[in-house]
Amino acid sequence: MEKMYSAITGLGFYVPETVVTNDDLTQYMETSDAWIQERTGIQQRRFFTYGKDTNASMATAASRMALERAGIDAGQVDLIVYATITPDYYFPGSAFLMQRELGLEGIGVIDIRNQCSGFVYALSIADQFIKTGMYRTILVVGSEVQSSLLNKSTEGRNVAVIFGDGAGAAVLQATTDPEHRILSTHLHADGRYAEDLYVKDPGSSRDGRWISEATITQGDYNVTMNGNAVFKHAVVRFMEVINESLNANGYQPDDLALLVPHQANIRISEYVRQQMNLPEEKVFNNIQYYGNTTAASIPIAMTEAFEQGRIKSGDLICLAAFGSGFTWASALIKW
Repeated sequence: MEKMYSAITGLGFYVPETVVTNDDLTQYMETSDAWIQERTGIQQRRFFTYGKDTNASMATAASRMALERAGIDAGQVDLIVYATITPDYYFPGSAFLMQRELGLEGIGVIDIRNQCSGFVYALSIADQFIKTGMYRTILVVGSEVQSSLLNKSTEGRNVAVIFGDGAGAAVLQATTDPEHRILSTHLHADGRYAEDLYVKDPGSSRDGRWISEATITQGDYNVTMNGNAVFKHAVVRFMEVINESLNANGYQPDDLALLVPHQANIRISEYVRQQMNLPEEKVFNNIQYYGNTTAASIPIAMTEAFEQGRIKSGDLICLAAFGSGFTWASALIKW
């Protein structure tokens, strides 16, 4: 029996139509285009349209594009692995809602919450299912509606200027071709730093109701971020997990055709690029246009890189992410 691997056969993404520039944000908070670009590299982001976009509808649109590019019908999908931290409902997860929109009732769905590393975690889960022979075609999704979560005031600007909305998807299919496949995935976490980037409420382990007047008054439903701690850990973990994937497969940084990092902050991506001695053309960034879309950022970036001809057959591609948890992960792919 031939050994089974998984390969990405289709990519897709969706971003809402509403473009929010840095200048637009000055209507809500004391900031400027120069201040935001200097600290993050972001020029604009997309915000969802209430009544039109949902977490699941964006994921559905991205998935339909990925399925079309893979040349398969939705009915061929055996499993959905869905990464998000901003589901449409507290429960059930948005994977169920997307399954319904795609008309795939009956197949299994897995919702995961690994924040900015969510898509790579989802990819790893799907890869294992295919390699064991349990499934042949899996839809892997990252989708986020974050604009409704943000404190769009001067008080919350350090976080609010960073995030945007969007969705990305990939179709994974079984293959016996060892030259075009996911080579390996590498997953890590360290819960000691959970409160350095988190949203405290609503949560179940509270005195009384999950949502109360006290909860709203205290403002613990806002994103809390220790920016310095996140940056210091991110630059270290990014390089560690990228090198881990290369070493596991006998490659050097020079062998990479493209690094697609989670779009967290242009300063982080640039620092990692310089430390790894990679030329600018070997690192893909689109945070300028979409901001940080958390679990959606890597599939959105990967889709755009593919559309621009920067991912080609035979290329060695590395995906890498770092985020709240703390969590970090990588995937090495021979395209």
